[in-house]
This record gives sequence, C-alpha cells and structure tokens, in this order.
Amino acid sequence: MKQIILGTAGHIDHGKTSLIKAISGYDTDRLKEEKQRGITIELGFASLDLPSGTHIGIVDVPGHEKFVKNMVAGATGIDVVAMIIAADEGVMPQTREHLEICTLLGIQYGFIVLTKIDMVDNEWAELVKEDLAEFVEGTFLENAPVIPVSSVTGEGIPEFIQALDSFCSKISVKKPSGLFRLPVDRVFTMKGFGTVITGTLISGKISVGETVMIYPGDTKSKIRGLQVHDQQVNTAEAGMRTAINFQGIEKATVNRGDMIARLETLKNSFMLDIELHLLESNVRPVKNRDRVRFHTGTSELPCNVILLDRETLEPGKTAVIQLRLDAPVACVKDDRFVIRSYSPVRTLGGGRILNPIPKKHKRFKDETNVDLYALANADEETLIQLHAKDAGYAEVAYSDLPIVTNLSGKQLDKYLKLLLSKQLLIQTDKENKRYIHQKTFETFMSKISELLTQYHSAHPLKSGMPKGELKSKFPPIMSDKLFNHLLNAMVKSNEIVLTENNIRLPGHKVTLKADQSGIKKKIIETYLNSGLQPPYFKELSGTLKIDPRESKNVLMLLVKEGSIVKVKEELFFHADVITDLKTRLMDFLKSNSEITTPKFKEMTGASRKYTIPLLEYFDDENLTIRVGDIRQLRKQ
Repeated sequence: MKQIILGTAGHIDHGKTSLIKAISGYDTDRLKEEKQRGITIELGFASLDLPSGTHIGIVDVPGHEKFVKNMVAGATGIDVVAMIIAADEGVMPQTREHLEICTLLGIQYGFIVLTKIDMVDNEWAELVKEDLAEFVEGTFLENAPVIPVSSVTGEGIPEFIQALDSFCSKISVKKPSGLFRLPVDRVFTMKGFGTVITGTLISGKISVGETVMIYPGDTKSKIRGLQVHDQQVNTAEAGMRTAINFQGIEKATVNRGDMIARLETLKNSFMLDIELHLLESNVRPVKNRDRVRFHTGTSELPCNVILLDRETLEPGKTAVIQLRLDAPVACVKDDRFVIRSYSPVRTLGGGRILNPIPKKHKRFKDETNVDLYALANADEETLIQLHAKDAGYAEVAYSDLPIVTNLSGKQLDKYLKLLLSKQLLIQTDKENKRYIHQKTFETFMSKISELLTQYHSAHPLKSGMPKGELKSKFPPIMSDKLFNHLLNAMVKSNEIVLTENNIRLPGHKVTLKADQSGIKKKIIETYLNSGLQPPYFKELSGTLKIDPRESKNVLMLLVKEGSIVKVKEELFFHADVITDLKTRLMDFLKSNSEITTPKFKEMTGASRKYTIPLLEYFDDENLTIRVGDIRQLRKQ
C-alpha cells in the first residue's frame, strides 16, 4: 500500500496550522507556549483520509526564522509539500528559504496554497498570483497549481483536498530497501507505556517484538508497540508516520536527531563525503574549513567543510567535499542534507551524501578527487567497484555495502554475482562475505614479484623469502587470511612457489658467483682438514680473510646441501667427519652399552669445548640418551 506524507512550508503566520485544522480537524499546535504566542514552534502532526481512500500523514512545520532547524527536521521524509503563502502578504523571507530547503532535500511534488483570500479582493489576489509565478520559476513548483483558500470561510478547502488527492495518485511507490530507518523527531513518556518516539519511517519496515538499535548511541531495545496515525499496528512500513513504544529504555537515552535501525545495519562516522550545491542566493563563497551546521534526517550537527579540490566554493556552484563532524552520525548513501551557516544562521546549500563511512582524505589528491566525482554519477556495478577499490587491502565487507550503495539485498546480490563472474571482484572470505577489487589483486601480484626479485638479488644463496618477512612488507590492515588467500591464488597461476616457510619466484635457483665458489672450496677444505677441532665461524672468517656476511651465506648453503653440519651456533663440522664419529660411537655403544664423557673425549681426541657440544648434538639427533653422567644408545 502506498504511504504518503504531506508537509507544509512557508513564512510565519501565513496560515499553515489553520489550514491543517480546516482539512483534518487536528490542531497541531500542542504546546502551551504555542497557544499563548499564536505561533508554531515545534513540529505538529495530523492525518487525513482523502476521497480516493488514501490515508496520509501530515507534518506541520514552524515558519519563524528562529525555528528553521525544526522545519528542516520536519521536511525529512515528506512526499508532497504544500507551500503556504498568505494573500495579504505574498512572498516573504521564510517563503524563499523554505522553498530552497525543499529543493535541496530533493522534494519533487508540491503545490501552492494561497491562504487568507477572505482578507483581500479578487484584483489583489490576481496580482499576488502573478508574483508567485515569478517566484517559483525554475523550481520544482514552476508548473504547480495555485489553490486559493480561506481557513475561516472554508472557501477553496474542497479544491485543496481534491488537488492533494490528485497529487497522491502521481507519487511513485518508494524505492524498496532492506534497511529499516526511522529518524527521531519527538521523544516523550506516557504513563503506563514508558518511552515513546515518533518519526517518519523513511525506508524498510519493522514489526512489534523486533530488537532495534538507536544510533549513534548504539543503545539496544525491543519494540513493545507500534502506532500509525493513532492506530495500533503490528508492522509499520516506509512512508508511515510512526510511533514506537520501547521496552525498558529511559527517555534520556533517545534524542531528536537519533536514527532507529536494526542491529548492526548502520555505522557511525565522524566524516561524510558529500555532493554540495551552494545556493546562488548566497552573498559569499564557502571557504575551506568553514564552520557550518549540517542537517540530515532530524539531526543538526556542527562541522567543518573540507574542500578537496579548491580553496573556495562559489555561490551557484557544486562540488564534492568532505565534512568533518563534531559528533558521529549514521547515514546511508543518497541521504539528502541541508547546510546552514554557523552565525548568523542562514541556509547555504545542500545536496546528497555520496559515502557515509569514508576515509579521511588529503586535499588536492587527484586520484581521490577523480573517484569521488565518479561516485556522484556511478551506476550500481561501478559504485560497488569504487568502494572495493577504495578499501584496498582492508577489503570491503558485505555488511557495509547496503550503507554505501543504498541497494536492497536482492539488488546487491545481483550486482555482486555479475562482478564476480566478470572477475572484477574477488571474494576473499566466503563465511564473512568480504571482497577485494581485481586491481588490488594485480597490485599485490606486482608487489610480490618486485619484493621477491629484490630479495633473490640480495640473497642469492637463500632458497626463498621467509613468509613472515614478506607479510611484514604489506599494510597492517591486511589480514593473514587475505594474505594467504592471495598467495594461494598466485601459486595456482604459477606466479610463485610456496614451501612451508619460504616463498620464491619460479625461476629462482641458488647459484654461486665465481668468488663465492672460491669461498665454498676454502670452507669445505678447512672443515674437512680440521676434523673434530674446527675453528669457530668467527675465527674462520678472519683466518680465510673473507667477508663474514658473504662467507656466512655460503656456509648456510652448505648446511642446507648437507656438506656441513651445524652442531651449535658458530660451531660447524664437515659432514664426513660427523658421519665417521657417529659410526665409531654406535659401534662402541653396541659393545659397551654406555659411554662416559671422558671416554667420549678420548674417542674424539678433542678438547671439552668440542666434546660437550658433540654429545649434546647426538642427544638432539636422538642417537643417544643421557642418563646421569653417561650416554646410552637410544632405542629406535
């Protein structure tokens, strides 16, 4: 069923509240102060059954310049606006500002209501109509009907209702969205019920019994009851004026400007990427870091304007910029907003949100600006790709995509499937649904090839680069799971060879240079000739007069090949020498069952600094086992 919200707009004392009372019977001025002063201060709400059977909600907004922020909050979610202009005064300052705000909020449907016609003659009324035609020229109200009415005599009221009914038939059904969102415009307590909030449900639907979250405070609560137009309901849908009764929550926990949504479906952010149009009526440009008031939904937040590609934004111009907010807000792509000056307060411009959870951008960065302007005009596939590309090694999460694309679940799944089939996206985590862009993978492959090439050049005698060392070359945001996923993909495409601990390029082979071959020969001869009393490695480098780093690389290659045996740090033996000693030790233990340290020292003919490490080496190799002060042959 189509749900329609009518909103009023116009200057103070032009008869907005009186008109609503005339058509619906509701007096939307409910506050004592409003009754005393005769002006609307807070938002007022009513409902009306049209001749066609359509049931609409009505939002009455204040017209005084001091309460424009309330007007902006009330204009959120309205489908059709009745621009109220008194026949005896015509267009006034807030008439102009309210029309600008409605335009900035993207309202497309509306008509003009010329009130108080009982106070002027026909000739004057016609003159006012001529002025109105000039006033709305070039706006969404340019071809809208002008309906003269008198809330006092009732003249024109039937025609107004008929025009409203006609407009409701033209308004299209709201775009489906899986995200339930309701901006809070009023909070109060009712005896016997507890905390109640009201607002216009702008997307999705909700039912009694569901648990929701209040953003940005992230407070959770269960829905105890729902009302739509003063009627108890089990489910409320987009377009309905809705009252929610919460279970076990204090009034102070919720405020106007908060957003009600399902658990974990929105994200708070202190930054927003937006497309801002500055009104031509402004007398000065907006400068970088200007303080402004940001209005979206029913919230108002102070913030700084960050101009990313210029120093000033001139009146009448449009730019993609970043806002840095004083407090967090939970938004969705394409949410409309209004920006007003800090002091004195006046509407400056507005537009739509491009990215509700962006990174902090540096100014005058060409690639960033190109991508941000692309966001403003991207189709669905491009939009998803841009966010995946921007996420880089952090990956883009499926749970974030509804927020940054404003696509329903079915639409999102459709486009993801297309992008995966085209191999423009890679799914890196099926369980948690995470994705990277193909360009990120290409960057990864290039980086790996570059790093391995450098490593092989610097360490030609090493079979490959340690996996942990390679991982450390990438940003910390890159998870081990993603790193391993990408490595395995490169292995499958024969880009790299992956062993348990090392990674190498397929063409890499350990090769010795001419001078290294000489070092190899010297090392082997030295260890073979020195038998069981070889020099420690530090002594070896000095004796042979070779570069310690170069000789260590060659030595470790010989260890890997099996020509040299490492007994302990800095102590190495020729493999033939160890093999001979091992044979003699086994023969002795088979005949004598045990050997003492002095006896082993006698067998080796070496000093204690060699015999003890050799005994421990054979223990570690599981050849012998120590029992007190003797060694025995370990049972195999």
